[in-house]
Amino acid sequence: MGLFSNLLTFRGGIHPPTCKERTNHGRIEVAPPPSRVIIPVAQHIGAPADVVVKKKEKVKRGQVIAAAKGFVSAPIHASISGTVKEVGPAYSATGQRVECVTIESDGEDAWLEGLLTDRPDYMELPPEELREIIHNAGIVGLGGATFPSHVKLAPPAEKPIHTVILNGVECEPYLTADHLLMLERGEEVVAGLRLIMRVVGAKEGVIGIEANKPDAIRHLKELTKGDPNIRVATLQVKYPQGGEKQLIYAVTKKEVPSGGLPMDLGIVMNNVGTAVAMFRACRYGEPLTERVTTVTGAGIVTPRNFLTRIGTPFGELTELCGGFNGAMGTVINGGPMMGIAVPSLDVPVIKGTSGILVLAKEELPPREYEPCIRCGMCVRGCPVQLVPSALSDYGETRMLDELEGYNIFDCIECGSCSYVCPSKRPIVQFIRYGKREILAERQKQRDRQAAREAMAKTAEVAA
Repeated sequence: MGLFSNLLTFRGGIHPPTCKERTNHGRIEVAPPPSRVIIPVAQHIGAPADVVVKKKEKVKRGQVIAAAKGFVSAPIHASISGTVKEVGPAYSATGQRVECVTIESDGEDAWLEGLLTDRPDYMELPPEELREIIHNAGIVGLGGATFPSHVKLAPPAEKPIHTVILNGVECEPYLTADHLLMLERGEEVVAGLRLIMRVVGAKEGVIGIEANKPDAIRHLKELTKGDPNIRVATLQVKYPQGGEKQLIYAVTKKEVPSGGLPMDLGIVMNNVGTAVAMFRACRYGEPLTERVTTVTGAGIVTPRNFLTRIGTPFGELTELCGGFNGAMGTVINGGPMMGIAVPSLDVPVIKGTSGILVLAKEELPPREYEPCIRCGMCVRGCPVQLVPSALSDYGETRMLDELEGYNIFDCIECGSCSYVCPSKRPIVQFIRYGKREILAERQKQRDRQAAREAMAKTAEVAA
């Protein structure tokens, strides 16, 4: 049995060029602290954090500048020391204008006093205390989903967790941040996995890695050798192999039900970078103020991987790579399949920025598209077994009832359908539009119901 025998995978999917050779052979370089950071308070799924600092206030690295608002939320920390220059709306890497805290560096890069604490016995702490440390550190899913980690680690008692899966697949083309992280910080990846298993009470741990990362597979197998509770699963190279439901099926052959969650199967999944961040928070007291980000693409002179501070403007990292290579086409936060084009190089790295992709002008897809020819290629490629052509048509024409009937919210927006479409239809964009319209209509209905209830109460009082 060789290293790549019995490769695991899921149904559907596509095989775009991986384009990882630009950065998968180098090392993670530590980017110098930026002269200023722009830190959005909405960097996670759930309620945005509430700003707790004021303009002209001096802050230290690791200091909370925005507090979590509710359970599904996460605090935000200063990533450099300096002075708060501005609190107000600015563009985030998501393409939206959100509340941000801009900090100008004082050149000292000093941590908040008393924050960093080495806890060699951290694994002896109770699970609830470890969960609280992870929450206070502001850790969210670093694979791109940015779901607050402490919420994932708090399943209800009626849904016990037996398996933790670490996602080291990194199937998005061009990106290699997780690959290099597994090579250079493999011990911390494994320590993070064991930490998560302790917090949720799981007996089994699995690290899923695609077969195009043989060095990482060998390294992590060596690190986990002799541990009967942890295994490394070698996966077929296919997109979107790293999707949550797709990876769970590949590893366990169990399907997360429509509208369900991995915890319904007794499973919790986290990205390898998230596991490292959890380990460093619980062992060393480090809040999440930096992450590994790939800066790559044909439009950049020297692609590289950086350990960079949250809030670093994209422009500073592209300059560290030698600037643009010819005519720039567009800059994307993330990869080409699920990433989002950004409006400016002033947008900052956020917790979910796994990559900055600079496409050359000649690489851009055509702006015009043709009508659907009913070829079915999008249906064959869909990893969730949906009918993307129908979702696209109904989204474009705003037929909301039909969209819900076709289970639109099961769509993971992986972009496989748009990639294979011979008519070059922006299928994912139509689906995203449909989701937004459905959610907006639901909110309108809730508002109307609340208004009716308020009027009824007013009438009762008057009577």
